[in-house]
Amino acid sequence: MSGFPKYTKADLERIVYTRLDNLNAIHDLLKIMKLQNELIENANRKLKDEIIDFKKRVNYGNGKFE
Repeated sequence: MSGFPKYTKADLERIVYTRLDNLNAIHDLLKIMKLQNELIENANRKLKDEIIDFKKRVNYGNGKFE
């Protein structure tokens, strides 16, 4: 007798559909992470632009705004 378990068709279908559900959940999480990364990149770009603008307005020699 083989050491492998015997699966019914219903068992195999349940395994396949469970894995499909897991793959769909992972796909949804990846989409969310991609959106979050885009939001972070946009925020970083905006912050960088604001810092550059701030540095242009500050005179570092005397610490005063121009």
